[in-house]
Amino acid sequence: MDKSFAYEQLAQLFSQMPFNQLLGIEITHLDGDSARIHMPWRDELIGNPHQRILHGGVISTLLDTVGGLLAAASVVDKLDGEPIASLKNRLATLGTIDLRSDYLRPGKGERFSASAVLIRSGNKVCVCRMELHNEVGVQIAYGTGTYLVG
Repeated sequence: MDKSFAYEQLAQLFSQMPFNQLLGIEITHLDGDSARIHMPWRDELIGNPHQRILHGGVISTLLDTVGGLLAAASVVDKLDGEPIASLKNRLATLGTIDLRSDYLRPGKGERFSASAVLIRSGNKVCVCRMELHNEVGVQIAYGTGTYLVG
């Protein structure tokens, strides 16, 4: 299996998810070691109208989405030489086991960037570390996600 093609297919799959489309998530980087997504500010996502900050659930969602995307990409790296159908079967069971979100600052900004790096990728479980920044590089949150991958 061509890994770059598989990453493209994976990015397309995540981009077509209705909830990701609702949030306006855009995938800007994906490989077996890291992932990055972006989301523009929208008034519908306000969590505190007096301060005009992003809702905490949206922050956790961005962390979980980028972590899950990377966990899925880690499956691609383990399927050397196998057909793309094998990837689809493995991804059918992908899910979040545990998610920890630490909120560092209010979610202020016009554009948000969530990134993930791989901590551990096993046959059954994948662990990722995620961060969320605004467009000027202020870190808003970080998290750790554990994902079922097999």
